[in-house]
Amino acid sequence: MRTDKNIVLLLISSLHPASAFLLNAPKTLILPSISLESSVRTYDTYTNDNLSQRISRPGDPSYAQSLEDRLASIESGRRSPSFQARGSEYYAPNLADQIFSNRVPIKVQGGSLKTWTYNSAAVEAVHVGMKTEGRPLDADIELWQGPDNTPCKLRVYVEDGAERPFSCMIATPRGPNTIALRNIGHLEFPLDATVVADTPDIIAPSTSMREFSGEPLIIQGGALRTYPFEPSVQSVQVLLNTDGRPLNARIELLQGPNNIKQVVELYTEDGLDRPFMMVIETPGSGNVVRVVNTATVEFPLTAGVEAYSIDSEYSDIEPVLGGDTNDGFMTSRRSFF
Repeated sequence: MRTDKNIVLLLISSLHPASAFLLNAPKTLILPSISLESSVRTYDTYTNDNLSQRISRPGDPSYAQSLEDRLASIESGRRSPSFQARGSEYYAPNLADQIFSNRVPIKVQGGSLKTWTYNSAAVEAVHVGMKTEGRPLDADIELWQGPDNTPCKLRVYVEDGAERPFSCMIATPRGPNTIALRNIGHLEFPLDATVVADTPDIIAPSTSMREFSGEPLIIQGGALRTYPFEPSVQSVQVLLNTDGRPLNARIELLQGPNNIKQVVELYTEDGLDRPFMMVIETPGSGNVVRVVNTATVEFPLTAGVEAYSIDSEYSDIEPVLGGDTNDGFMTSRRSFF
């Protein structure tokens, strides 16, 4: 009997704190008001007012123009010298870069041949681009039109195909036409080449002698002309044509005495119907373009040579740094310790 009373007393004592808590608790529980509409937001409707104010576009319309100018200055610092147009300064992209960005180049191994065929007669001219990874470039380019008919031939040599990529335009009237490119260098000297049709998307020099700022010169057969350029000139445009007679010429880029950086030997069966135009990269100082009429005296040609792109940031008072770079410095020297 005592045991039952002890159990009852124990239960009452254990329930007493809980009952006291319930007695002292408020009768109603007041919860803070929560707006369901303000708490549930989707990704599209959620906005941060402070953030939107900070990144909002200023009311000044010149803000966007300043951003575009800064981006253009960054791009021009990499490789985009300015092209001096008549009456204004125009920033034209490099012609070789345009050709390679228009179509992915093809690797041409030493001794191999690649062809590009255009069946449409609407393609009146094509651009040919070639480059290497810093090695010499030696190639033959031919225009095929029908069986055993080669109206245009080129022999190209470049000392450094990375510093001076080759780019030219070949006239291809009355299709179909085929551009045949053969790498006549050794197997150790591959090159990257591509051929694209001349379209308005490619900014290239004009093939009209009237567009030149200077007066074109007539070079008689067996004669030559030299054109020196300032160090600020980054590339030079060359245009050769005749009055309908065959065109035989050699175009050379010299940098210093008897230091030939690039040579192009050209033959065209009709210099009026198929004029030749090319852009020569001329980095550095002391660049001279020499045009030689390799034909006889009965076949003169007309040559137009002038600067195509000019580095507007070039300064004559800044020194030209030379010598070795810091890459691998003190790595090949013998240690005495």
